Amino acid sequence: MKRKEKMKELNALSDEQLKERLKDLSISLLKTRFELKTGHVDNPNVLRTIRKDITRVKTIETARRKK
Repeated sequence: MKRKEKMKELNALSDEQLKERLKDLSISLLKTRFELKTGHVDNPNVLRTIRKDITRVKTIETARRKK
């Protein structure tokens, strides 16, 4: 999915859904880091994607708080 599409999708979510998405992404990041250390990750770029998604969610939350 492209960056603009992800941002549109995230902007359409409610505040509660954004919090839930952030929680899920954080858990996913933790699990992926553990799997990377144990050698079970086929594609290490997944970490980068998860971190960027977390940043996108936090950016949207900050923008909504400023309004």
